Amino acid sequence: MPDDSATKTRERVLAAVDEKRLVETLQRMVRQPSYPQTAGEGELASFLGDLLRDRGLDVELQELSPGRYNTLGWLRGTGDGASLMLNGHIDTNPAGEGWTKDPFGGDVEDGFLYGIGVSNMKAADAAMIEAATAVVQSGVDLRGDLCVALVCGEILGGQGSAHMMRAGTRTDHFIVGEPTELSILTLHAGPIEFWINVIGRMRHMTRVEESVSAIDKMYKVIERLKTMTFSHAEDPRYASLNQLLVGAIRGGMTREYVDWQPSMVPDFCTIKVAGRIAPTQTNESAVADVVNALEELRAEDPDLEFEVTLNPVKEFMAPFEVSLDEPFVRRLIQTHQEVTGVPPVAGDVAPYRIYGTDAGHIVRHAPGMIGVVCGPGGKYNTMPDERVEITELVDAAKIYALSILDVCA
Repeated sequence: MPDDSATKTRERVLAAVDEKRLVETLQRMVRQPSYPQTAGEGELASFLGDLLRDRGLDVELQELSPGRYNTLGWLRGTGDGASLMLNGHIDTNPAGEGWTKDPFGGDVEDGFLYGIGVSNMKAADAAMIEAATAVVQSGVDLRGDLCVALVCGEILGGQGSAHMMRAGTRTDHFIVGEPTELSILTLHAGPIEFWINVIGRMRHMTRVEESVSAIDKMYKVIERLKTMTFSHAEDPRYASLNQLLVGAIRGGMTREYVDWQPSMVPDFCTIKVAGRIAPTQTNESAVADVVNALEELRAEDPDLEFEVTLNPVKEFMAPFEVSLDEPFVRRLIQTHQEVTGVPPVAGDVAPYRIYGTDAGHIVRHAPGMIGVVCGPGGKYNTMPDERVEITELVDAAKIYALSILDVCA
């Protein structure tokens, strides 16, 4: 148990968490569109740099490419304590159809704050900023360094965090604030994306018996994908992470997908497939499993001709796992209960174990960094009228603030 002075420090930091300021910060973030690889992403990064500087942090802008930045805010300790990174991405998915609120309005109604990316994951970003602000305003002297890492390009495979880790940014511990409804996620999948091309034989529809429709063959490929399994899942928890989803399809004539003459049998069709793999699996093993499954299909249908390639654009996001017995994890569980009054859900939490997050990049590049995934939002994540509960947002800021004390002070 903390002594009286430590208890008073914790109370002082918690009291410094300002709900009004926190909500206003999140609204400012929501009102700045920040789709990946757009000018808005860089504008938000610059705004957050100025904000962190105003809140008393040292700011470092890591440039990925012209106009694209990671914004790192540092509170430096005396050097004789452990360090902590609070990691969140500032880019968002696009706003789809079906919204009844302005996706960029930051509206507050009935205890919720609405906006695109508010759950995934600007709410956590704002909570991290507020946590650091509360520590600064409380006058706490840190022994170890705090890094608030607000990164770009996570939607495109974690480009910002991968760059940050390659640049040598390191702390002893981390919390990635992806939306988990504040559950403490200690195991999640690694995303994989690959394209499958099917090559047919073009003829006019009057000679359809002499043709091979790439689209018809792709039907069979899709059905086969639904029944296949990945190898090397060493226990049921890992097997539960494996998924495949056909997310896009395109067909026509030639590799340009010419589609203005539908009376011709299509000779080329592509599907884009998203998958999830476990810590004992790799991109290479997963692709090999897909190829083997399609080779079995070709043995039944010699007219099937196919190609399988990994997505050449996105960063590889590794799976993530940390033991529940790690002292940092056990302490975070206690801190969560201290703030909320109830013990958190912790472990391989569904559905969030199907995520890919920047935790995978962190531990891939720095295996000695110990951390978890824990953030506000999730229930209303990436959907029309995306929103976050304000009470959960405030609890997140308090959990992050006490975690700063637990690690760095």
